[in-house]
Amino acid sequence: MPQLGESVTEGTISTWLVKAGDKVEKYDPIAEVMTDKVNAEVPSSFSGTITELVAVEGETIEVGQLMCYIEVEGLAAEPAVEQQAASETNVTAPEGAADMKKRYSPVVMRLAQEHQVDLNKVNGTGKGGRITRKDIEAYIAKGQSEAKPVSEPVSASETSHSEPAEAEEFTPPIIRRRQVKVNPGDREIPVTGLRKTIAQNMVRSKTEIPHAWMMIEVDVTNLVAYRNAEKDSFRENEGYNLSYFAFFLNAVAKALKKFPELNSCWAGDKIIQRNDINLSIAVAHEHELYVPVIKNVDEKSIKGIAKEIAQLSKKARTNSLTQEDMEGGTFTVNNTGSFGSVESMGVINYPQAAILQVESIVKRPVIIDDMFAARDMVNLCLSLDHRVLDGVICGAFMSHVKAILENISSDTTPIY
Repeated sequence: MPQLGESVTEGTISTWLVKAGDKVEKYDPIAEVMTDKVNAEVPSSFSGTITELVAVEGETIEVGQLMCYIEVEGLAAEPAVEQQAASETNVTAPEGAADMKKRYSPVVMRLAQEHQVDLNKVNGTGKGGRITRKDIEAYIAKGQSEAKPVSEPVSASETSHSEPAEAEEFTPPIIRRRQVKVNPGDREIPVTGLRKTIAQNMVRSKTEIPHAWMMIEVDVTNLVAYRNAEKDSFRENEGYNLSYFAFFLNAVAKALKKFPELNSCWAGDKIIQRNDINLSIAVAHEHELYVPVIKNVDEKSIKGIAKEIAQLSKKARTNSLTQEDMEGGTFTVNNTGSFGSVESMGVINYPQAAILQVESIVKRPVIIDDMFAARDMVNLCLSLDHRVLDGVICGAFMSHVKAILENISSDTTPIY
């Protein structure tokens, strides 16, 4: 399994594109792999004949673990993807060291914590006796783990040889989980790939980040009229839609330029304020949710933003998003209004400091000059990391976004 991204530690074989006996050329795609970021094709490392598929479809394997064998002309069968060299892993074995048993990968540590497994009792089948994910999963399946008391922390001896994590890396608390009873007729759906990662990230975000929330009402009557007047000619000339969302992203980027505090992240003993304004957006496809990133939004016109929204949405529908499409986000804007939502509290996209929910635009009666008027209104809902941000700065940010949106017109907001 190759390294499909800087932070990717494992991948799930979603589809084999070859079978035993097939001939392949070097760089031909041999499998589709689903990671916690994107779906990607794995190219062959050699030209030759597939002799054996070691991993099965639906199996999740670690980076560097064997996927299949290829027989190269004039050579014995070779692993299609070789094990990562020790120098490429987080832990480098000292010269001459034979015992790798206590050098645990992040995946192994997480599973041990979740299931209260004493790693000293697990027999490793990896290089130098190292414990692999399969080893600990087999141990758990046999029911041989001895659970520790809930209040007992992982001892220093168990963690002293673990692979180093980033500064202030969050470790989920050890929780004793009860088995959930499966009743006749119930459908069991394995949690893998994107859904597994979403679950982990949401737990981490809600556990580690102290969320606060605020909402503001915005009168977008002028925006609706402007967009409706331009959308048909724009579609005819450009070939893609002029969405409301492009105007909202443009307004958010302008506000982040004025209030860069929201374009930040928590880093333990410091706050990192990002220079680039890269907006993460949520794109749904069937039952999967992707969060691609539009880079340098403050440098793009509304036309340019609309084009990127269309391109990323198409990539999500065709499973062609790349790792680069998903990386580098500094602030998230979620178009919850596309589902008819009028009020919601988003979970912050870790490690960012805030997420803005753009709700549905609805006609509502509003009092203007002591008279009722029908206006197009939208709610903007902001979730913020209270370690990084306070209500004063976020209130000023939201008021600035509101002012931009309420003053949109052909004179103040060119599309091109």
